[in-house]
Amino acid sequence: MIIDWHNHFYPEAYLKGLKEESGYARVERDAQGRLLIHYEGDYNVVVGPHIDLADRIKGMDKGGIDMQVLTLTTPSVEREKPETGVRLARMANDGYSKIIEDNPDRFTALAALPLQAPADAAEELERAVKDLGLRGGTLMSNVAGKPLDAKELTPVYEKAVKLDVPLYIHPTSPINSRAMEDYRLVPILGFGVDTSLAVLRLLFSGTLERFPKLKLVASHLGGVYPYLRGRITTGYNAYPECKVNISKPPDHYLKKVWVDSIIYDNDVLMSTLAYLGPEKILLGTDDPHQIGDIGKAVGRIKALKIPEEEKQMILGENSRKLLKL
Repeated sequence: MIIDWHNHFYPEAYLKGLKEESGYARVERDAQGRLLIHYEGDYNVVVGPHIDLADRIKGMDKGGIDMQVLTLTTPSVEREKPETGVRLARMANDGYSKIIEDNPDRFTALAALPLQAPADAAEELERAVKDLGLRGGTLMSNVAGKPLDAKELTPVYEKAVKLDVPLYIHPTSPINSRAMEDYRLVPILGFGVDTSLAVLRLLFSGTLERFPKLKLVASHLGGVYPYLRGRITTGYNAYPECKVNISKPPDHYLKKVWVDSIIYDNDVLMSTLAYLGPEKILLGTDDPHQIGDIGKAVGRIKALKIPEEEKQMILGENSRKLLKL
């Protein structure tokens, strides 16, 4: 089974809620009639497969994808007022549950979580997993500028460990994106930087040590930290500050994190594969965003000069095991 870990769908009720609520996100039509969702630093162009399952399944079939793990993309829910975020998360997760119920062989999903209200987020994760049949949760890379190692988010990590489900770090507008607002640098550069910032803060804060059974997945092949691995290790050895909260070198923690394969370049992918091993890489397409790769993602993996068994791990076996499918 070929499973696409990284892709996005806007459930109808969630999108309706965004249009009706006056908050962080803004939904409008541009001069070309395209539906746009604006948020700090960037925007998304909503196309058919974002909202239409028939269109989505056609694209999956064409791209050789058997199943997708649906997730909410930006603007998600965590930057709205707490009560709005909770309401939007429930709308999204209920929508995903219905899709899974109607299409169990093609879709599963990870829950949207209102991280601005951590106790509610932990409760929603449990509801989504136990009552709705979702397989884990999504963490946006920061919560309105607050990093993911903030102590108040501990209940979310505790709940994920108790439920034994993965948490997926997906980027949102970076903590400091002021210099990235031109040239679409937020999605080009900022997303990868913010994902890596989240992972490294979870590492050096000791969060990953306190929760050794936490199943964490980082999007876009981990962002940029896999390519800074030498510098991260050198910094750990040189700076006493890096040793305060952890008892082992950074590689010990980083090699426990899964990443998805959406990076567009097989030379870069091979470098990270050599570092993490094939068992830590999950197929991703970023479908159906403007820079999505559903048409080439499977072929990129099949073209790698690695054993067939390792290709199958990346294409679906790793996701199947992680999601307990």
